[in-house]
Amino acid sequence: MKPTTGKASNESDSKNEDYAVVTEPATVRLERLLPGPLERVWAYLTESEKRGKWFATGPMELRPGGRIELHFKHAELSPTSEPTPERFKKYEAGDVSYGEVIRCEPPRLLTFKWKELDGESEVTFELSSRGDKVLLVVTHRQLPDRKTMVGVAGGWHAHLGVLIDHLNGRDPKPFWSTFEKLEAEYDRRLPAAEGI
Repeated sequence: MKPTTGKASNESDSKNEDYAVVTEPATVRLERLLPGPLERVWAYLTESEKRGKWFATGPMELRPGGRIELHFKHAELSPTSEPTPERFKKYEAGDVSYGEVIRCEPPRLLTFKWKELDGESEVTFELSSRGDKVLLVVTHRQLPDRKTMVGVAGGWHAHLGVLIDHLNGRDPKPFWSTFEKLEAEYDRRLPAAEGI
C-alpha cells in the first residue's frame, strides 16, 4: 500500500469495510487504516482505559512473558443500549480472559497468547505508518474450529469498528447487534476450514 494522498479518506473507508480473510488454516486476518499517529493507536491497544473504550480493560505487562487480563463489558462500548443476546446473557455483567505476551516491540508489534476454556490461541497486532494514517493488521491464529473462526472474525470486525469510531470522534454503534450481523455474514463468507 502506498502512503496516503488526497484519496486517503476513500482508501481508509474502503479498507475499513473489508472483511477478515482466512490466510492459513485456523487463522483470520483483518486490516484497518486508522487515523494516526502510530503512538496514539499503540496507546489504544496497550493502555487499559483507552483499550476499554473499544475492546477490554485490564492490566497488560508489555514484555515477553508479561501477564494480560482482559475485562470485557460489551454493553459499555456504545452509548446506545440494547439487550444482550440470549446466548451471551452469562457475560452480561462482564467477562475476564487471560493471556501472556509473546512479543512486544513498541509501538509496532504486540503478540499474545489468549487463554480460554477451550485452549489457547494467538493474536498479533502489527502497526505501520501510512502517511498520517496507521495500518493496523490483526491476525488471530490457532483457532480450534470453523465456528470459532466465524465468531472471532465477527468479534474483531465489530471491536475494530468501535475503535475506528472512537479514533474519529464518533459515538460507536451498539456492539451486540453489530456483532450478530457480522457473525452471520462471516458464516456465509468463510470457507469450510480445512485441517482444523
